[in-house]
Amino acid sequence: MTESSVHTSPGAAVRPTPAVRHHDHSAPVLSTLGLFTVLLGAALPLIDFFIVNVALPTIDRDLNAGPALLELVVAGYGLAYAVLLVLGGRLGDMVGRRRLFLVGMAAFGITSLACGLAPDAWTLVGARVAQGAAAALMLPQVLATIQAATRGPRRARAMSLYGATAGLSMVAGQILGGVLVAAAPMSSVFGESAGWRSVFLVNVPVAVVGLILAARAVPETRSDRPAPVDVPGTLLLALSLVTLLAPLTEGRAAGWPLWTWVSLGLFPFSAYAFYWVERRADRLGRVPLVPPSLLRLDSLRRGLALVVPFSIGFGGFMFVIAVALQQGLRMGPAAAGLSLAPMALAFFAASLAGPRLIRRHGTRVVTAGGLIQAVGVVVLVLTVHFAWQGLGLWGLLPGVAIAGLGQGLQLPVLFRIVLSDVPPEKAGVGGGVMTTTQQAALALGVATLGTLFLALVPGLGMRDALVVTLLAQLAAVALTIGLSLRLPRTVA
Repeated sequence: MTESSVHTSPGAAVRPTPAVRHHDHSAPVLSTLGLFTVLLGAALPLIDFFIVNVALPTIDRDLNAGPALLELVVAGYGLAYAVLLVLGGRLGDMVGRRRLFLVGMAAFGITSLACGLAPDAWTLVGARVAQGAAAALMLPQVLATIQAATRGPRRARAMSLYGATAGLSMVAGQILGGVLVAAAPMSSVFGESAGWRSVFLVNVPVAVVGLILAARAVPETRSDRPAPVDVPGTLLLALSLVTLLAPLTEGRAAGWPLWTWVSLGLFPFSAYAFYWVERRADRLGRVPLVPPSLLRLDSLRRGLALVVPFSIGFGGFMFVIAVALQQGLRMGPAAAGLSLAPMALAFFAASLAGPRLIRRHGTRVVTAGGLIQAVGVVVLVLTVHFAWQGLGLWGLLPGVAIAGLGQGLQLPVLFRIVLSDVPPEKAGVGGGVMTTTQQAALALGVATLGTLFLALVPGLGMRDALVVTLLAQLAAVALTIGLSLRLPRTVA
């Protein structure tokens, strides 16, 4: 069925007939190559959130950035990404998810080039903000396309692969960043800055390949009844996220000036205003940015409740471990990145086994994953406390591998749970809500656990500050274990 045939009857735009449903479910089919392509699009934004962690010291030396601007290199990307994700999902529902995926991929490649060629720190910050906005156009289309162009076991397998890709990308970003910074050849053009520039420039050829593949293999899908952009909701969601995340990410480096406290004071008011506007729009028959009906879905609400503490702990750990290994143990960027390779391998292996385990044990797999992750964090605490001097890759291996195994049993299942009951016509919005929640929580983890760690270092030293921060992460893991007991026993 072609897109034009869906709209030949005026009634088709109002009443969802079986033919219209066929357009969104059966006509678009996501091939294996198409799935690989959209998963590539899912990997790039998450890799780039973490890839700069191990490159920050060299960026600081080369551009004389200072702590506050270094924080903005990370936070500018994360803020733009989180703020615009739900809007990106809505736009994909309206104008076509494949079209927005292509636009986002092209913009991501161009902004990555701008980051890699940035002559100074402020230009790099601006390019990172634009890169985050490009990522927000691209990523929501991935989940929405999977929801709209797959069914049954194929959808379950695709969702598991998406979860595996998301978790693996977050770890692989840090590994890849370390390797690129250390291994980038000296350039007559860039000189010593070739290392950190390569972590951005590597995206350019990948984006070109992604564009070629997407044009050939990704089917076009869109909502049968697209809604207009909710401007008040979009602005208030942006205000809510900015007033929370901007002061938390910038406050410590900037010395907690007055604006950070004013911003935090505004956050609860802007968040309530967003909720009120969305609820009122729903009552008036409009389509809000985040429909309250989505939040009434038990699977989505309970799944998101776990995504938040999981992502806070994950994001905080990845930032803190990069600082601790490089500044505390004086590891080079490559060694610091490769120390997390066992976590990535264990995560990937667990996520591949996930679908079979879910069929047999249901969502208790998430509880088991939380318990395994807790064991891994405890092993890391003991390792750091008793073997800090001379600690290297082999000493870290047991703790990070066990933690990665547990995480791999949690994240892919949580993604499936969150989206299991979201109707296909709201796939873009549902994907945007989930990825916004995840991204905001990752940024919140960097801000909270990162600030805790850096605040403790002067008084306790690097080792004990890391131990305390790991214990804080353990508390977040314990919360996910408790919340997992409230999940539905089966996953659709």
